Amino acid sequence: MRVDKKLDATGLACAMPIVRTKKMMDTLQEGQILEVVLTDKGALLDIPAWASASGNTVLEQQDDGQLITFKIRKG
Repeated sequence: MRVDKKLDATGLACAMPIVRTKKMMDTLQEGQILEVVLTDKGALLDIPAWASASGNTVLEQQDDGQLITFKIRKG
């Protein structure tokens, strides 16, 4: 999958991963994809809820026990 931008939000606690993700998504054009890597377990619920509420789409979500990765398409 083609990724247009990447955001490293590792080490950030709630609500900073959402704040940084929103700021980065604001720089993308519709249809572009942002990859977000983070460590905050709260993001497992927060990122999909934010994406849905903001008209974006989580295309992929991975959790390897240490890092959580989302690929989000701007809607």
